[in-house]
Amino acid sequence: MARLSLFTSLFSSLLSWLPGKTTAAPGRSFPARVPEPLAPEILRSASRAGPEIAWGAKVTDGFKWKAIEIAKRLRMEPDHLMAIMAFETGRTFDPATVNRAGSGATGLIQFMPATARGLATTTAALEAMSAIDQLDYVEKYLEPYRGRIGDIQNAYMAVLYPRAIGKPSGHVLFRKGSRAYKLNRGLDRNGDGRITKQEAAARVTALLEEGMRPGNIG
Repeated sequence: MARLSLFTSLFSSLLSWLPGKTTAAPGRSFPARVPEPLAPEILRSASRAGPEIAWGAKVTDGFKWKAIEIAKRLRMEPDHLMAIMAFETGRTFDPATVNRAGSGATGLIQFMPATARGLATTTAALEAMSAIDQLDYVEKYLEPYRGRIGDIQNAYMAVLYPRAIGKPSGHVLFRKGSRAYKLNRGLDRNGDGRITKQEAAARVTALLEEGMRPGNIG
């Protein structure tokens, strides 16, 4: 009996040092340690890993998910929306981007001053917004074209020249001599003095492909 008592005492002492265990009276089980819950930020990150989209690695998680949700409501591809914003901001996604040609356009999709007023805001106010907040105005601007911008050319026409939505690829948007051509002359790929719908969308299409490459997609 002395040997059994000594063994029981040593066994109880050993259990008291095991991680995840607690001592208990003879005949009772020793419950395993309950794992600590994951931190909220880890849970949010895991639950929002989601699909990869063009240029998703270059923006915040919040921006990416809001762009996906907006694209879904507008019935357009989120990759296309991201490619357009990458083009209009020089790949920066900076809401304060200002047009270098002097048009006064500002922001993620280069809102013109008159366009901003039509959305009940100003380019100055847009410039001061965060990128995530400015996305609300991107959606508000694109809403009238919902369901008509499912391909990359028409999606970009909604931003550049809405009258060309639904037109064929060879449709001429701007001709040399006009102010619109002067502001967009970099889009005249063959230098013939005309900018077609296909030419205008070519650089956005190229940025779509670039945005799908490793390091940009995410």
